[in-house]
Amino acid sequence: MSLDAAVAIDGETRSRVAFSDAALAMILQLREQHGPLMFHQSGGCCDGSSPMCYPAGDFITGDSDVLLGVFDLSAEGAAAERADAGGHDPDRIEFWMSREQFQYWSHTHLTVDIVKGRGSGFSLEAPEGMRFLIRSDLLTSFD
Repeated sequence: MSLDAAVAIDGETRSRVAFSDAALAMILQLREQHGPLMFHQSGGCCDGSSPMCYPAGDFITGDSDVLLGVFDLSAEGAAAERADAGGHDPDRIEFWMSREQFQYWSHTHLTVDIVKGRGSGFSLEAPEGMRFLIRSDLLTSFD
């Protein structure tokens, strides 16, 4: 079981990214601790190729990034009482990927999962002794 993101790419009707149940449990815990969240998947070396979880707005996205999906957590547990100072909704998590990395993974559906282990110090789950990772499935169509 997993939670699929809403479609965010124009012309597509199928979700490109999901959270596994285990990842979702960690995300809800991190939201409780840190407030609204966001994800970014870069194509960098080492842990830069892992999905990174940040407080919403802490990683600046731009033209070099693609919004793959938006998760609605409103049915997944108690949300923070209100948006943070930056106006970020605690029930909304955007999942971004660098445009360059998207070129390589454009034919896959991604599932964000979590495993024990130490990932990057930049991602919010690292102090918990856990790390997010991507599991991918090849797809032939997103329409």
